[in-house]
Amino acid sequence: MGYQGALIEVKDFYKSFGSKAIHKGVSFDLFANEVVSIIGGSGSGKSVFLRALIGLEKPDKGQILYKGHDVTNLNEEQWYEIRKNVAYVFQGGALFDSLTVEENLFYPLDAHTGLSSKEKKSRVDQTLEGFGLGGTQKLMPSDLSGGMQKRVGLARAIILDPEIILYDEPTAGLDPFNTKNIQDVINRLKGRGRGGILVTHDMPTVYATSERLNLLMDGTFAVKGNVAELRKQGGLVQEFIEGERYGKA
Repeated sequence: MGYQGALIEVKDFYKSFGSKAIHKGVSFDLFANEVVSIIGGSGSGKSVFLRALIGLEKPDKGQILYKGHDVTNLNEEQWYEIRKNVAYVFQGGALFDSLTVEENLFYPLDAHTGLSSKEKKSRVDQTLEGFGLGGTQKLMPSDLSGGMQKRVGLARAIILDPEIILYDEPTAGLDPFNTKNIQDVINRLKGRGRGGILVTHDMPTVYATSERLNLLMDGTFAVKGNVAELRKQGGLVQEFIEGERYGKA
């Protein structure tokens, strides 16, 4: 029996930059086998919140717990251990331009595992195959389409088999075909028991992947709840979708 509590729990999170308050007492939790989406207008602090969950931003006040352990004030070396189990999928893929696809995926394996070269090669090949990227090993990121770059970035993020995946606008700028590919990957990882936090403006992807939804507005989660129920209710979520209060999402 695996861990049964919240994989991530955030309690009363505050964050400001200078005089600008971004988060004003945000609370949040994530469990295994679920994806929780965070939506909100541009500049509402969605990515700042996501970055705080892997120690790239420090809260001014509040707690971040990972599997019940307070990780709020860990030092960089301690966060290094946590990040083996919490993967961050950057919006643009964040691939190393000077490395091949294969070398990009070798990078976390070299940094975090003691696998042999043969074992690393096998894992890289299997991971790429699982993303429909077989045969791309020797290509450079510049040889790939935008959708392929995003999938390579996602493949690199999950190659260490993390418990939690943080998705920062994973479908931004993608056509419907590649968007569906990313949705399928998110659901496949969820089916393997991985928790996911999805920051996005893409409501069809929210509906296709997420159990719960949080609307970030004016520094707090103004709406939190089950995706299917919120979809029916309308209200603030519907206003966000239609761009009535935020401009086009």
